[in-house]
Amino acid sequence: MTKVGIAADHGGFYAKEKLINLLNGREGISVVDYGADTYNTQDDYPDCVAPLAMAVAKGEVDKGIAICGSGVGASIVCNKVPGVRAALICETYSAHQGVEHDNMNVICLGARVLGEVYIEELVMAFLHAEFSGEERHQRRLDKVKALENQQIASSK
Repeated sequence: MTKVGIAADHGGFYAKEKLINLLNGREGISVVDYGADTYNTQDDYPDCVAPLAMAVAKGEVDKGIAICGSGVGASIVCNKVPGVRAALICETYSAHQGVEHDNMNVICLGARVLGEVYIEELVMAFLHAEFSGEERHQRRLDKVKALENQQIASSK
């Protein structure tokens, strides 16, 4: 069972709700909704997306889906959380390749720039992809983790 977390601000709220309905009907997928719980034009993407990113980092969910109007803000927030490897995705190749080669664990999407059907296609490509574990990909991931650990140590 793949446990998937999802979060969105007002810019991605309706896309999030549709994805939850889609994913809840899929075998082998369990969805955890990190909000927003209601449509509120005054909400801020960091408040909505940060809890999802922290849950991914802690291993509370296997993968995350973060949605805002453009996907840029969601991506920035997610990548501030150690252990999260998030990317703004706008086409299917990167949706699966980001997982297969880079072990991306959060997909960031722009609800105002992508259509509903395309968002679903990107999410399914992301969720069905698995990290290859090939030596060259693991070596690169280890370098990313070392950089992250170095930054954490220097901030203490």
